[in-house]
Amino acid sequence: MPALTRVLGAVTAAYSATIIVAPRVLAKPCGLTTPAGGVTADVRTLIAGIGARDAAIGLAMVFAPEGRPLRVALAARVASDAADAVVFGTGLPDRSARAKVAAFAAGWAALCAASALVK
Repeated sequence: MPALTRVLGAVTAAYSATIIVAPRVLAKPCGLTTPAGGVTADVRTLIAGIGARDAAIGLAMVFAPEGRPLRVALAARVASDAADAVVFGTGLPDRSARAKVAAFAAGWAALCAASALVK
């Protein structure tokens, strides 16, 4: 499990840092940008919270010792992505974005879960 899980954790942490600095990277596919393509302060704050959560979990996947600590970090990643799939898939104001964003989150959850099976 560790090698792929740790790579996925690093990718998660890097993407999360990116959306904290550039929230439009997440806001645009979610249909949460302004008509001019900007990001409001409210959306920026929410995305920063998501990014901070995901960066912490991603770093835990990279640095947690093997065994139970790494399994807990991985479970947190899978649970967060599954919850994102449900929340974004049902709650985004832009109907066309719902399926796309939910599928991405569910796919990432599945990939992370599958990494537990890879040695």
